[in-house]
Amino acid sequence: MEQKTLETTAMVIDPTPKLEALAKRYREAGGVGIELLNMLGAQADGLVESLPRAVKDRLHSATEAALVQAMKAATGSRKVIRSGQPNWLQTAVATSMGAAGGIGGVGTALAELPLTTTVLLRTIQDVAEGRGFDPASDNVQFDCIQVFAAAGPLSQDDGADLGFLGARMALSSGGTKKLLSWVAPRLATVFGQKLAAQAVPVLGAAAGAATNYTFINYYREMAHVHFGLRRLAIDANIGDAELVDRFRALALHPKIR
Repeated sequence: MEQKTLETTAMVIDPTPKLEALAKRYREAGGVGIELLNMLGAQADGLVESLPRAVKDRLHSATEAALVQAMKAATGSRKVIRSGQPNWLQTAVATSMGAAGGIGGVGTALAELPLTTTVLLRTIQDVAEGRGFDPASDNVQFDCIQVFAAAGPLSQDDGADLGFLGARMALSSGGTKKLLSWVAPRLATVFGQKLAAQAVPVLGAAAGAATNYTFINYYREMAHVHFGLRRLAIDANIGDAELVDRFRALALHPKIR
């Protein structure tokens, strides 16, 4: 038994199949907001400009505050709500929050922002735990926030979001405060699009539900990509930088089968 265990441990893992699966997941997640944009009848780039100036001016600070509150709340919730909640339940909670936030327009949408961020972050934490990481550890909490750096489902990105996968090494020395200052502007743009969608007359509640549904599914997929790569780096004993480079090549230039 001991010899068999040693032989199994010594096996070299080929990361290519898992990298291809993660790259496919990344590409499919990127298109998750298309139906939403069609439903709203607007382009994401113009949504934020429709917000009142007072809202736009406080969007950055509101987003950073929401992230800080969400980390405390999501981590604290693990003491009372067990891990492994089904995806459908998390999606239903986020969707209902979005609908409630959209009922009163921008005002209620701003109040709903920290709650939605908490649900999104808790979902990301659950994915991390499912991949074998401890959500209570500082470095995993760091990574959970970093997942938000993937611009979001309303972004028309050509692959630049892949930069978030390799940013951990560059930001680790600056700690969480530096990370928040880096993530907050990107997430503020995404949340601005969400708030603007919720401010659409008559359709505010429906738009809020749709955006939250889209957001939680998108960030769940990004979490699977992020922590899937971290797990693969450990299991295959490959450096983070090399693995991300290989993943980037597959994500941007998929093989034609």
